[in-house]
Amino acid sequence: MTDGIESAIGQATAAAGDKDVTVIGAASTAQQCLKAGLADELHIDIMPVLFGGGLRLFEDIGAGQIQMERLGVVELPSGRTHLKFRVIK
Repeated sequence: MTDGIESAIGQATAAAGDKDVTVIGAASTAQQCLKAGLADELHIDIMPVLFGGGLRLFEDIGAGQIQMERLGVVELPSGRTHLKFRVIK
């Protein structure tokens, strides 16, 4: 998609009909969805691996612009932790 996140989500929503749309991506994709007000929930997986770089998930979102309610935390034997939040609009 080259028309921006709003266009991509709009097309996915139209194609999905009454089904949910799930967007899978890294920090940049999540930031775009959050900034555009297109995210209802946020699922974050934390892995015990350090790459030494990357984007901060909530950087450049704007302080106080996004509020979230924690829905759940699951710790897996592999060391991965799954966090689930509802985005409050």
